Amino acid sequence: METTRTNYRFAFAIVTLLFFLWGFITVLNDILIPHLQDVFQLSYTESMLVQFAFFLAYGIISLIYFVVSLSSGDPISKIGYRNGIVYSLIICGIGCILFYVAAEQQVFYWFLIALFVLASGVTLLQIAANPYVAILGAAETSSARLNLAQAFNSLGTTLAPIIGGYYIFRGGIAGVDAVKIPYIGIAFAFWALAIAVRLTPLPAFSNNAQPGTQALRFSHLRYGMLAIFFYVGGEVAIGSLIIKFIGLSTVMNLPKEAADTYLAYYWGGAMIGRFLGAIMLSNIRAMYVRLALMLGVALAVFGLIFWITDKSFLSVWPFLIFMGINFIGFVFAKANASRMLALFAGIVVLLILSASLIEGEMAMWCLLAIGLFNSVMWSNIFTLAIRGLGPYTSQGSSLLVMMIIGGALIPLVIGKLADHYGLQLSIVFVVVCYLYLVFYGVRGYRQKDFLSEGESNHEAQTTSTH
Repeated sequence: METTRTNYRFAFAIVTLLFFLWGFITVLNDILIPHLQDVFQLSYTESMLVQFAFFLAYGIISLIYFVVSLSSGDPISKIGYRNGIVYSLIICGIGCILFYVAAEQQVFYWFLIALFVLASGVTLLQIAANPYVAILGAAETSSARLNLAQAFNSLGTTLAPIIGGYYIFRGGIAGVDAVKIPYIGIAFAFWALAIAVRLTPLPAFSNNAQPGTQALRFSHLRYGMLAIFFYVGGEVAIGSLIIKFIGLSTVMNLPKEAADTYLAYYWGGAMIGRFLGAIMLSNIRAMYVRLALMLGVALAVFGLIFWITDKSFLSVWPFLIFMGINFIGFVFAKANASRMLALFAGIVVLLILSASLIEGEMAMWCLLAIGLFNSVMWSNIFTLAIRGLGPYTSQGSSLLVMMIIGGALIPLVIGKLADHYGLQLSIVFVVVCYLYLVFYGVRGYRQKDFLSEGESNHEAQTTSTH
């Protein structure tokens, strides 16, 4: 038994590296957008094609995956989680190499092709890795594990604006050639990790997934699909426009070279919240121990962000206020994933309205603080949506990942609105996304059991094994 637990821990450590890397590569889009917007003289709508191409791949690849699963059974179950992860990493590396081709061609649409290929690999990676994390241990702590893995994903999203901003904005290379070094380096990182995963003995799981559309019978999964659509769309839209938002004359009037480091507080806030969520949703029995760990981790991660962004304390102290509100929110919600989701989504609604209606520094911090409350939404929605699916878990996972296409469509809508009504006012539309998440956390997550007796027994055996 102890050997199994050790294997699970080692496997979990390997998989968290995947979360880190795809978080890093995804948030580089937020640096890429203002850079390409200036190089190619793009409108807001045109610049949002970066996110459209990237997240469109999630919808298309997941749809293909789902169609294949209908006729031939779940692909991941057939090839295994490890092989699925290895093939995904190889595709990600190819997508990164295509950025070099795009820079050589100096054509905007070549970048969109590269983004689509890269995101295709990340899509397959998410389909394999998210449920894999969920089953690497007891079912009751699956949300905690996914939050912890997402916290390392957020470490990647926090470092990406700093490292990417340095090479792309301040690396001394003009124009589109500035993207060559970062993406070639990341390509080799993907391939090196593919080799490491291939050579690492990871625990093998089989869920005996069956072909068909049975997963769609679960209402909490259907509602969860829409929740993922709106969550990802809202998060990506906000992250994509932060640099330009901070540059508005009504906000901070900062150039992109100075605004990019503030992006680290948006994604760093998500990292703080995910670490706190992992602790709060863990199986640590003593609440005072959880709270002490949460406080210590929150301050330590803030110190890390503060150090890597090299800001003065007087310029970032408002962020500590929002961290305090985030901490209180966790205490109030306790270990209830649905309550936490509803509460945090409601707070984000207030933050978006504030960022849209006020001006100056506080408008910026209201927008940046959204990262703190976005933190646990993905993991909580995902685990609530696949709970009780039994042999249809992988199929449900592919459907949820398919709905990441919200990251393609909603930013495009926001970009169109920004071109007509101004950037600051246009983000009010994102409120719709988070109001739906309030609904899902209050009511939409509730399960109705459609599993047959045999399938229920299989699920119970699978859970007890893990």
